[in-house]
Formats: sequence, C-alpha cells, structure tokens
Amino acid sequence: MGLDRTNPMGRVMLSILAFEAIVFGLAIAGMVQVDAVSVPVAFGIGLGAVALAVLAAALLRRPLGYPLGWLTQVVAVGMGFVTEMMFAVGGMFALLWAVCFVLGRRIEKTHRASA
Repeated sequence: MGLDRTNPMGRVMLSILAFEAIVFGLAIAGMVQVDAVSVPVAFGIGLGAVALAVLAAALLRRPLGYPLGWLTQVVAVGMGFVTEMMFAVGGMFALLWAVCFVLGRRIEKTHRASA
C-alpha cells in the first residue's frame, strides 16, 4: 500500500505530513477565535490531528505509515466539520498527498519497466 523506500516521492509525502502537523496546530486558534469552539475541544481535536500526522510521518517507511497518512488526509478534511476553513486547507493537503502518491506509483512502474 506504500511506496518503495528509494522512491523520491516518499520524502515529499513526509514533508506534506510535517506541514500538516504545523497547520493542525495553527488550526486550534482558528477553531477558538473564528468558530467559537471551546478551548478544550479545539485543543483535543487539534493536538489529536497533530499526533496522527507526526505518527504517520514517523512510520512512513513501515507498512503502517501510508495507511496512517491516508487517515491523516481524511482527518484533515473532516476537521472542516468543526471549522469550515479546514475543508479547503485539508482538501488541498489531501489533493497534494494523492497526487504525490500517484506520481510515486508511476515512478516505480517506470523503474520496473526499465529494469
């Protein structure tokens, strides 16, 4: 379900997860200030999403990493139900993740064909 360790798109996908962790942390303020979500709820959702993104990034070279990465994308878009801005931001990250995954698969297919 993942990409080969030598695939250069793996590093890009790792970067996407790292940037998502940052955005999830920043979304806490947006939830509180813009959408009047209570502070404990905002911190719970935001820090939970941060933990998921960091865990997925840490495990990206293992079989569990990519499924956790896909779950992170679902969580990113799902956070839009709490704060609407995350529909757009999470959607952009999910699109980047999907495009990088598809490109990574194409790179692997090209390498297999040339070998």
